[in-house]
Amino acid sequence: MPMIIVRYVTPTPRPELRTRIAELAARLGAEKLGKDPGVTAMLIEEADPQGWFIGSRHPTDEGLSAFWMDFKITTGTNTKDETTAFVKAAFEGMEALLGRLHEECYVLVHAADGDAYGYGGRTQNGRWAVAHPG
Repeated sequence: MPMIIVRYVTPTPRPELRTRIAELAARLGAEKLGKDPGVTAMLIEEADPQGWFIGSRHPTDEGLSAFWMDFKITTGTNTKDETTAFVKAAFEGMEALLGRLHEECYVLVHAADGDAYGYGGRTQNGRWAVAHPG
């Protein structure tokens, strides 16, 4: 199932954001991509604002937040319309949480081949084969 990595910066640290971002990502994964939040893993990291550059400037120096969301799924499990809706909702949701965003914030729905991606020691295609014998 999905693995979500979110890195973000804000002009002012807000420790409660990690949990709220995790909740948002899991909810949008379920609503927009049909992913089971019970097996969705997430790594939410606040980045050092001095290490986040867009061009040669820090977005936080302009009072802006920024983020990168990498949502890993299995190839063929979602349509172009579903991923488009997810990207839009993720940007809007992160803006609601983080405040004004620099335009250069990214959402990547990374579709990995089912033979090269899995959890619990089995690939996604291996899981499918067990669930659909014959």
